[in-house]
Amino acid sequence: MGTWDYYNFDNDAAADFAEEFLEAPNEAVLYEALATAGEEEGTLEAAVASEALAAAEIVAAILGRPAQNIPPGLLPAIARLDAGASEDLRELAETAVAAVLENSELQEEWAGRSDYANWQALQQDLLERLKEEE
Repeated sequence: MGTWDYYNFDNDAAADFAEEFLEAPNEAVLYEALATAGEEEGTLEAAVASEALAAAEIVAAILGRPAQNIPPGLLPAIARLDAGASEDLRELAETAVAAVLENSELQEEWAGRSDYANWQALQQDLLERLKEEE
């Protein structure tokens, strides 16, 4: 998998997922990526983990808390989705991000890189943006 930076859309799998989402911008695409990661019992493959993180970033954006570096082409598609219908997606996104951090090839790959602390901080920020508003 080609990776050019530690941000969640900066690898081939996430970029491909973003393109797939743009072709059919709906909650079902997000649900599938998040459920695949969140329900896996073994080690998540790197591509599955990358897609889940990209989907979680889109969910955070739907909730009005996008990453600063979200691809601008996604924003018009995201704006058309209903944030009020996102509670299940929000919870599933939290579960998927936690699964990536706990047991994934992607986490293992980043653990051996100099940018690991940045990658971890980015995922913690994503989890914060996914938290339910009080």
